[in-house]
Amino acid sequence: MSLSVGDVAPEFTLQGTGEKSYSLSSFRGQPVVLVFYPGDDTPVCTKQLNSYNNELSAFESVGAQVLAISAQDLASHEQFASKHGFQFPLLSDTDKTVAGLYGTVGPLGFPRRSVFVIDGQGVVRYAHRAIAGLTFRPVEELVAAVEAAR
Repeated sequence: MSLSVGDVAPEFTLQGTGEKSYSLSSFRGQPVVLVFYPGDDTPVCTKQLNSYNNELSAFESVGAQVLAISAQDLASHEQFASKHGFQFPLLSDTDKTVAGLYGTVGPLGFPRRSVFVIDGQGVVRYAHRAIAGLTFRPVEELVAAVEAAR
């Protein structure tokens, strides 16, 4: 499946850090920056999520909620979040169902580093899927995408 800008974002409910269940629909009315990352405690993922956490106020200034999803289990996410002090939820998609819905599963089933901006009505307004995943989208670009989606 190829999810594109202008499409309605697929609904999901996943377990996340803080031992809570998170549904995309519970964030209706506000933009969501949905981050798919390959793995907890890997070098690029750690740098990416720390960057977003360090500049969380930029996302908050445009009313956006950051949600990060990967295939590790909740115990791994809790440890990773605690180690780095992430102030946004890490969601566990162990069977990659949600990753599949968003078209972020690459060759051989490996996750592709991807980011989506979803507006308050649940429509995808920005989509980026990395080919190699060695870099990540900067905060400024994502905040600009949120602002453009208004």
